[in-house]
Amino acid sequence: MRSKLLASAVSTALIAMGSADAIAQSAEPGADAKPADTTTQSGAAQLEEVVVTGFRSSLEKGIELKREAVGVRDSIVAEDIGKFPEQNVAESLQRIPGVFLTRDGASNEGQRVSIRGLGPQYSLTTINGAPAHTTSSQNVGSSTRDFNFDVFPSELFGRVDVYKSPLAHLAEGGIAGVVDLQTPRPFDVNGQQIRYAASTNYNDQSEDWGPRGSFLVSDTWGNFGALLGVAYANNVNERSGFQSTGGYNSSALGSRPYYPPAPAPNTTGPFQFELDLNNPRANFGQYTREQVANAYMPRFYRVFTSSNERERIGTVASLQFQTDRLEVSLDGIYSQLEDAPDEFTMGVAVRNSRTAPGSTAAPGTGNNSGLIPLDVRIDQYNNLYGTFGNTSFIGESFYRNSKTKFTYGILRGVYTVNDRMSLSASVNASESNAWYSENRIVANLFGVDSRFDPSSNVSYPTISTPVDLTDPDVFTAPTLGFALNREIDRENTGQIQFDWDMGEFAGIHWSSLVGANRISTTKRIQRQDGSSIARSRELPGGGTFNTIDVYSYMNPYIQYGRLENGGNPGYLSQFATFPRSFIMDFLGANSANRAAPVALNAAFEAQEVVTAGYIEINGDTSIAGHGLRGNIGVRYADTETNIDNYKAVGGGQFAPQELEGGYDNVLPSMSLAFDITPDLILRASAGKTLTRAALTQIASGTNVPNIFNGDITVGNSNLKPQISTSIDGSLEWYFSEGGLLSFATFDKTLKDNAVAVTDLVTLGSTGLPDSAFNAVSLGFPDGNIPDDFLLRRTTFTNQGEIKLNGMEFAYQQTFNFLPAPFDGLGAMASYTMIETDGNTFITTAGRRIEVPLVPEDSYSVTGYYEKGPVGVRATYTYRTEAGTSNANTGANINNGNDQIPYLSPLGYLDASVSYKLTDAIELRLDALNLTNENTYIYYKDPEGPSGNGESRRDNSFYNGRTLSFGVRGQF
Repeated sequence: MRSKLLASAVSTALIAMGSADAIAQSAEPGADAKPADTTTQSGAAQLEEVVVTGFRSSLEKGIELKREAVGVRDSIVAEDIGKFPEQNVAESLQRIPGVFLTRDGASNEGQRVSIRGLGPQYSLTTINGAPAHTTSSQNVGSSTRDFNFDVFPSELFGRVDVYKSPLAHLAEGGIAGVVDLQTPRPFDVNGQQIRYAASTNYNDQSEDWGPRGSFLVSDTWGNFGALLGVAYANNVNERSGFQSTGGYNSSALGSRPYYPPAPAPNTTGPFQFELDLNNPRANFGQYTREQVANAYMPRFYRVFTSSNERERIGTVASLQFQTDRLEVSLDGIYSQLEDAPDEFTMGVAVRNSRTAPGSTAAPGTGNNSGLIPLDVRIDQYNNLYGTFGNTSFIGESFYRNSKTKFTYGILRGVYTVNDRMSLSASVNASESNAWYSENRIVANLFGVDSRFDPSSNVSYPTISTPVDLTDPDVFTAPTLGFALNREIDRENTGQIQFDWDMGEFAGIHWSSLVGANRISTTKRIQRQDGSSIARSRELPGGGTFNTIDVYSYMNPYIQYGRLENGGNPGYLSQFATFPRSFIMDFLGANSANRAAPVALNAAFEAQEVVTAGYIEINGDTSIAGHGLRGNIGVRYADTETNIDNYKAVGGGQFAPQELEGGYDNVLPSMSLAFDITPDLILRASAGKTLTRAALTQIASGTNVPNIFNGDITVGNSNLKPQISTSIDGSLEWYFSEGGLLSFATFDKTLKDNAVAVTDLVTLGSTGLPDSAFNAVSLGFPDGNIPDDFLLRRTTFTNQGEIKLNGMEFAYQQTFNFLPAPFDGLGAMASYTMIETDGNTFITTAGRRIEVPLVPEDSYSVTGYYEKGPVGVRATYTYRTEAGTSNANTGANINNGNDQIPYLSPLGYLDASVSYKLTDAIELRLDALNLTNENTYIYYKDPEGPSGNGESRRDNSFYNGRTLSFGVRGQF
């Protein structure tokens, strides 16, 4: 049905565009032009020259770049030098059809982008044409190939191009597309330019203010030019809500690993736990024992809140020399991003079945070691909630810090040999040096009754106990977990290219380019765990963490105040926490981390050296008066991989190992653009490109992603890149100056996808020491984890293929045909529809269900008014749900898990208002997330009733609105 709708929509669009073009051709030439209301002394009428500036100018420049391209390309251009349309480059990109934005919840800023239904790791980001990698905040250590745009202030860039179809001269690595960020240079605008901006940011949830400002100066004199810009921002963002942290499971399924023999892989659900159904207090009410045992509970039911202070500073510099034949520039970027999130949680760890004080019994045996159902309900989605006995409350005071330093420099030159030949070359070096610390103290409260009820408000559910959780004295058995992650990316690139205008032959104007480049990428990952050092070293004033009264340092409140409760008084809005100074200063968390040895099981350094050559041939001709442009090319890339990591040799010991690998690829591409009329363009593109797997999937030894969970990942050095064959087509009508109506369709086939394969293995078989995990959190308070303890192991293999096809619609227009003052109105909109095939989820009943790992539908609508001193703009973006995994954690068993995790549908409303007093003073108000969108993950059960999006939640947060009040201008 959906495919038929696609075909019908295509036909309708083509017919409509053809009719519209016929109407346009029948109109008088210049009908859109508005005569000026002035005459010369001789009485001859003159046309008024209208200089378009601001947001409208940015849109029109972007359209012209799109129109001139042979392949499929979209561009966003700065309104003026140092004046990007949005405060965040990623947020600008979401206006492009088929581009989805991922926001960092802690900061409430745009962070990464996905293109045409493929995740951020499938896009390649370049700066001035040279590949670059950088990461930030909690992504540090993940070793993915995506790019975090929030590292940079938007003021550092003058233009962004998004290439959706492959071209031979573009670096390979982005199956979804290539995003090229271009820094400003002095000769972008001749003469002197000075631009400034100053504002203050306010988040309505944190109720904190933070400054933001930028200053850029550029000048040219003769053949020389220089540019220098700096930008700074500081803001505090708060969020709160509910967490289940890892899905939902039943006692019947989660208890299986507790009883020998160990079950086959993937038969336990996402986590282990067991209800104590034999306890004398157990009360099943109207339900049977089996119904209660098979109903679902969250891994945690807990309150979550965080407050993140973000500080970012960035600089851009450029020196430029140009003559009639030679242009040379030296460009550089430095940016530093720091985050300091304070995070607190409080709630019951369902997955921790050892809830009796001092219990050492195996789960489900003796000492009441499981949760006891006392007064419970099972809803229509088979979720179990109500009052339980013998529960353990766990409170976390979690203080994270992260810093990313990014440096970049490129020397590039173009020499024009003659009117038909030119030679260009560039050398580039960049480094992203990022670290991220995660330091927490856990306070425990054992053997109490608790109530969990999400029925009144799923984001702010009732979580309560008769015990006063603001009293530090009720807690016992403090535990800590400190860690420091580092991720360093270095890129060194050299490129040379020869362009030749070959002239006309056989009625076609030919040109060509041939080039080669070498890209050397080095990534180093390491993790240090300072927990044991922090527990045992002497503290100021004497004693150690193990001997002092830890809870005497606790405060009876959340550090930044009582939480919103969403109208539900049962929500846990206040509880005791530890202050940041206790963890970071008194216990010296990060100094302990830096003193700790590197965890060799996860450490690696990987180098990829890609040597590539390419050739493109371009042709320009006309057929019966209709212009035809074409491009055909091929890129050859040879990849060498060198990995230094460590392998387990038993007894918790590791030995270094070196691994080498490599492969080569031939990647052809072709693009055509045909002018049906001067304003109606038909495009077609086809080609091959690739995306390499995340280096963690390739290079890591035996990685422990989270010491509090029994999960490990193991790298596969034989992973091959994923190869994509892409076909694109579009029809674009440029019906007026700045006006566009377009339709595009695309098809991608991805082969050799990196698929996660999960099984259960014993701790002893991995060679990992007990210290690789937090033993207390896994249920072993004496610190000794038995060798037969089961870990969930994930590795990766090349397997299967994924197919994507979709459509994109785009519209843009300035309504200058309206009478004043409405002629300042304008609008732009885009819509994308995507189908995927290959992400198959298999239910326990054997049904095969395609899981859309990207939103099937998304759209963006922008309305603006720009006339005289007034500027108003509002943008609403929306995307439908998207699955995060197609693996069934309970497959091939009776009464399995059958839960598919989805990211919620999301819609964001952003807006800005400006008033220009003079060129030097423009007042401005910007707003992000005006609707305070509720973001969450939820779990669908395809074998159960629909509606789980309202009942089975995880990470259900409200991030608040961010407002910015300021002034900007130029001299």
